[in-house]
Amino acid sequence: MTAPRRNVASVIRRALLTGEAKGKAFAARQVARDWRLGRLEFVFDVEMPERPAWPANLELLPPGRMNKRGKMGSERNRIALWHALAHIEFVAIDLALDMAGRFGESMGEDFVSDFLAVAADEAMHFALIARKLDSLGSSYGSLPVHDGLWSAAQDTAHDVAARLAVVPMVLEARGLDVTPATLERVRAQGDENGAKILERILDDEIRHVAAGSKHFHALCAVRGENPQKSWKNLVQRHFSGRLKGPFNDSARFAGGLPRHYYASIA
Repeated sequence: MTAPRRNVASVIRRALLTGEAKGKAFAARQVARDWRLGRLEFVFDVEMPERPAWPANLELLPPGRMNKRGKMGSERNRIALWHALAHIEFVAIDLALDMAGRFGESMGEDFVSDFLAVAADEAMHFALIARKLDSLGSSYGSLPVHDGLWSAAQDTAHDVAARLAVVPMVLEARGLDVTPATLERVRAQGDENGAKILERILDDEIRHVAAGSKHFHALCAVRGENPQKSWKNLVQRHFSGRLKGPFNDSARFAGGLPRHYYASIA
């Protein structure tokens, strides 16, 4: 007898409320797989939590109190780098799940498909980096982390356009700018395994930015808004940081974010 299909929103909510790090990564990949295989109904009968569950041992500090990372030379600094990257990817799982669960009903099945696929990618990135930390004799949660990325989600929870403008089209696009230099530093240290992890992440993040850009432009078309003007207004209203170069213009363009969008407000 075939099991009844579950509602996609309730399964996403359960993944968001999974606090154990590797358990969340597994749950995100399972949600994406079940959706792709048609095992989940396009039904949104529960609300997303105000914030997701995170590991109980995670020490949260304000961004301004985080220690500056030093150069890559020492083992301690290498661990600090990979731990910071692990946290970025861990929060990115929740950002993608929340995007699909919070806005999926109004945005449609293609939107849900894209952002559950993003969540699965972020879960894979986290798993690769968690394994890297293990090989260095450390683990996720061994160092303090900050809450800045999730704050961006809370600030844009009211409007899918604002969320798309800030999360994929600013925060993930920033990853396209900084990852190549980090990759080269890692490779210069002789860490080819680490360089391959970062190459995989960079390739995937281009697609993530492209997904955000695609749905942002489609939404602007429905609303009858100029996408470039709308993006600039939303970024200036909802992004508390500032856009600063150098920019990876070619990767940003491949992700559907041409230079004339961000150059004038950088």
